Amino acid sequence: MIVAVTGAYGHVGVNLVRALIDAGHSVRAVDVREGPALAGLDVTFVRADVLDADALRRAFDGIEVVFHLAAKISIAGDPDGSVRAINVDGVRNTATAALDTGVRRFVHVSSIHAFDCDQPGVIDETSPRSVRPSLPAYDRSKAAGEVALRTVIDRGLDAVVANLTGVIGPYDFTPSRMGAVFIALGRGKLPATIGGGFDWVDVRDVASSLLAVEAHGRTRENYLLPGHRASFATLAKLAANVTGSAAPRFTVPMAVAKLAAPAGLWWAQRTGAEPMFTPESLHALATDPTVSGQKAARELGHFPRPTQDTVADIYAWLRETDCL
Repeated sequence: MIVAVTGAYGHVGVNLVRALIDAGHSVRAVDVREGPALAGLDVTFVRADVLDADALRRAFDGIEVVFHLAAKISIAGDPDGSVRAINVDGVRNTATAALDTGVRRFVHVSSIHAFDCDQPGVIDETSPRSVRPSLPAYDRSKAAGEVALRTVIDRGLDAVVANLTGVIGPYDFTPSRMGAVFIALGRGKLPATIGGGFDWVDVRDVASSLLAVEAHGRTRENYLLPGHRASFATLAKLAANVTGSAAPRFTVPMAVAKLAAPAGLWWAQRTGAEPMFTPESLHALATDPTVSGQKAARELGHFPRPTQDTVADIYAWLRETDCL
């Protein structure tokens, strides 16, 4: 099978490409950039922007299945409109290009943030979506992107949606924000943790379950792919157990962190630094959602590995690549 993966050089993309190759598929890596993350792998790179419809149609020529991962993650709003453009218009463009070129199946990789995690109770595929204006711009863009996709499904595209929780794991070359957190923890450079937590899923479990979504997922359906809930402090302790570095001594209460976050964001914008904690990232940790994986377990065989195993493998890979 010939498969295209948009956003192939991101954390999930790199792991998905490896899983596809291991399964015997030919892979076309579609991205706006090429880097070392897929070096040495038998892939064909095609440069294409999700806002360029013509480039997408050329990229999908002869493709049987598209995994659409390309997105813009933001924990600092959408000041220039690019978050909505990429996460909504980009989804519509990519799905339309797939339909126009005769792609057999389209797998849209979305996020748990497309669901309103502020709602009480367990989050499942029937839960309310992120449409309230008070929710972060990224969350609303992911919900709107799925709406845009469904307009193309209505025109005949065979598509299915996978919603990921907080992704962690090896082969995080960029690194992602959580990858940067684990590096800081391994170096003993994080002085304190933040109250709150999230659902964390191993990127390799995501990759294998995305293959199952393509093979067994029902058209138009959403599938939540969660891992396990863990507080930020618990992740820090797991990291300390693996690396032998000292765990942060203090946990900043969420209420205090929220008060300080706007000043930290302002300072990051002034200095050009990448903010680690912002009002929007703290919003995610404060919700600490309980996410149901029953549908994915039943229909896809999604059974995530223990978080401590993931953390151990993160540091094994970081040592192998000298990233610590």
